[in-house]
Amino acid sequence: MMQTHQRLWIILPCFIALLAVTITCAPAGSLLFLCLCSMALLWKLKIKNRSISSLLAQYVAVKAVGWLGSRQRNRLESDTRDIHRVQEETLLQRLQKHSDTVYGKLYQFRSIKDTETFQQHHPVTDYNHYEKFVERVAKGEQNVLISEKPLILAMTSGTSGSSRMLLSTKDTNTEFFLQGVTICLDAMRQAFPATDCLQKTLKLFYSPIFRQSEAGVPIGPNSSTPASSKHMLHLYTTPAPVYQVVNESDALYLHLLFGLKDRNLGMLESNFCSTVFYAFKALQERWKDLVVDVEVGTINSGLSLKADVRRALEKLMKPDPDRAAELTAQFEEGFERIALRIWPQLHLVLTVDSGSNQIYGEMLRRHYCKDIPFYSPFYAATEGLIGVNLWPQQESRQYLLCPRSMFCEFIPEEDLDSEQPKTLLMEQLQEGHNYELLVTNASGLFRYRIGDVVKVVGFHNQCPKVEFQYRRGQMLSVRGEKVSESLFLGALKKAVTQWPGARLIDYSCVESGILGSESGIAQPHYLVFVELNGVRNLSEEQRYKLDHCLQEDSDIYRSFRMKGSIGPMRVQLVREGTFQDLKNRMMAFSSASSNNFKIQRVIRSREMADFLLQRAFS
Repeated sequence: MMQTHQRLWIILPCFIALLAVTITCAPAGSLLFLCLCSMALLWKLKIKNRSISSLLAQYVAVKAVGWLGSRQRNRLESDTRDIHRVQEETLLQRLQKHSDTVYGKLYQFRSIKDTETFQQHHPVTDYNHYEKFVERVAKGEQNVLISEKPLILAMTSGTSGSSRMLLSTKDTNTEFFLQGVTICLDAMRQAFPATDCLQKTLKLFYSPIFRQSEAGVPIGPNSSTPASSKHMLHLYTTPAPVYQVVNESDALYLHLLFGLKDRNLGMLESNFCSTVFYAFKALQERWKDLVVDVEVGTINSGLSLKADVRRALEKLMKPDPDRAAELTAQFEEGFERIALRIWPQLHLVLTVDSGSNQIYGEMLRRHYCKDIPFYSPFYAATEGLIGVNLWPQQESRQYLLCPRSMFCEFIPEEDLDSEQPKTLLMEQLQEGHNYELLVTNASGLFRYRIGDVVKVVGFHNQCPKVEFQYRRGQMLSVRGEKVSESLFLGALKKAVTQWPGARLIDYSCVESGILGSESGIAQPHYLVFVELNGVRNLSEEQRYKLDHCLQEDSDIYRSFRMKGSIGPMRVQLVREGTFQDLKNRMMAFSSASSNNFKIQRVIRSREMADFLLQRAFS
């Protein structure tokens, strides 16, 4: 069976290309003969649920994006050889386009002819600088920050605090597609040739709820959504009616159901790795219900669906007892390496697994998605595309900065606390050093501190390659010690290896000042809430391992601990499912969507800290 399907994905692209050419130039008799042959071949290879038109549409889409990707990759390669010129061109194009806006006149954009003048005329900014301008745009005023009407008012994920409202424009989306999506797909197909096929993808994303500003401008996330990807939906196993389902739990069930029906699935995809991880957790909990639906050809009656959506989905279901029996046999064996056992033709998991998503990627590779390669394609934010990963098979996630996406400046790590620090340009950076990123983008942000700190790990020609390190707002600091997310996570992972049988599921930290007297000891300290598999309790000695590991990794933290200025860390185990519930609770109090949500590693809300305390059992 497997060899037959492997041959299928090699033969079909060539066959469909021939069919496409023949449709254009062959006589009617030859066309009829070829169509009959194609139908016979498709019947012989038993392709389920795929019509010739579906395969042809997918082939055309894949080849078109591939052609664009190759062109954009060549342009990027050329740009990296003259980085100062390209960056200055990008900057001046932004300033020229918005020079007649209220903001452009205020900062005399028309008079700026080079990078140095721009840095002299315009201050380093944060969100407070733009808030009133954005409010004016939301009320319908035009030509305030940008020279066009925004597509949406984009809400940030709120990872390091409250969500912020930024502008998103057509240029932002176009740049992301051309300089991000097409280039990364080109890199993916070069690194993983098996993905250049006509198999479908199970893409896990959801339809967010948008609200309207006073002027009727949509307010919501600008991450990848079904609406923004409507021209690509035919490439996915999930049928269109599912994207009308608002309840995320029900939508996830349907994503899984239609993914399970397709034995020949080629790829798993999601914006963030956390979404993939919790999808497999849901699969493990609900596989029996899903198998019944596959076997009988029904849609679970417990799902809260509109009548028309249910009818549309039921029309797509047919009984498949053979597939149900195959799935049951695999699930009953357990869930280690389950992805490859239920989808034997699965080639890749395409999702961001760096930064706060690192732990989810590690858990998936170790358990559910064992032996399947992962590709983390982008480094991006609500502000726009920042970098692309041209080295998919490299274990460390390194991103080449995109010189035409945004004009970038960098603050050395030692100057982060300065309000108006001196900044460096791409060609002035040093390998091995950390910098905070400033951007001037296509949608009304100028010399804007996005809060990300990156490490320069090398150069591709003249262009820096970076690794994400941490968010400034997600640092632990009860005495000015500034422990970053990456530093803390490294210590936590070392500690977990010293807790026999334990597997890390998720975690968040709270500084003791948030909880006041409920935090316990008087000295400032960290409370660490950890969800684990494999252990029900930890001894005091085992809990202290985490404090000890952090002292080993941070000289400053160790100094404060030795002086008694910082008290010992308190480690609290929480019940299974706590962090999924925390995510749901946080989303209910914010404007974030599942498509762009990232769990906060440092909780600064008393309400959320109390929620974790209530879920602690040890």
